[in-house]
Amino acid sequence: MTDYAEEQRNELEAIESIYPDSFTVLSEDPTSFTITVTSDVGENGETVEAALKFTYVERYPDEPPLWEIHSQENLEETNVEDILTLLQQQAEENLGMVMIFTLVSAVQEKLNEIVDMMKNRREEEKRRKEREAEEAEKVAFQGTVVTIENFLAWKATFDGEMDELRRKRQKEEEQAGKPKLTGKQLFEQDHNLDTSDIQFLEDAGNNVEVDESLFQDIEDLDLDEDDPDFDPLEMGSDED
Repeated sequence: MTDYAEEQRNELEAIESIYPDSFTVLSEDPTSFTITVTSDVGENGETVEAALKFTYVERYPDEPPLWEIHSQENLEETNVEDILTLLQQQAEENLGMVMIFTLVSAVQEKLNEIVDMMKNRREEEKRRKEREAEEAEKVAFQGTVVTIENFLAWKATFDGEMDELRRKRQKEEEQAGKPKLTGKQLFEQDHNLDTSDIQFLEDAGNNVEVDESLFQDIEDLDLDEDDPDFDPLEMGSDED
């Protein structure tokens, strides 16, 4: 007849000596204890940890112990589920033998695998960002391939921007008043301007004043107007 209590006591003594810093007894009836399992340190200092709680049943090791994850650090929900599944598999394979050390060792390996997966995900994410940066740089260097669709889209946007610019300029001109026109533009817009001087003189009539002093010595001038060769400019030269 198997002495289950004896086997359990012997295993507890062995477990305590193997895990002196992480083994903690929670109760003696039923026998319950925790073992904290920590992964190896990753290259960036990351670790994951799980405190496994085991409780002996009366017929252990012919029946598996009870277990649960008492606490954990840096584990995702899927990681916890994977560890519980692993414990179930290991317990079924080791029925009839004390198995706590085997279960803890399996979890230790699993935690190390999780750290490796974290590293791989980090490296893959880094490579993905590098690929995206390279693609963006390549697109910027090559430019966008022109198609009918993207040309029409660009043209619609461009025309809209130009219309908006014209409306803005027109509004600014209206607010600032009519722009100053050149003389040519004035005559082109108002054909009455070419007769304005004549009309001014007609309207003035006898009111036009003449400075007679400008002509007071005109009778003293010896003007030979009948001479066909008469040149007023030569008069000055003769006096010299």
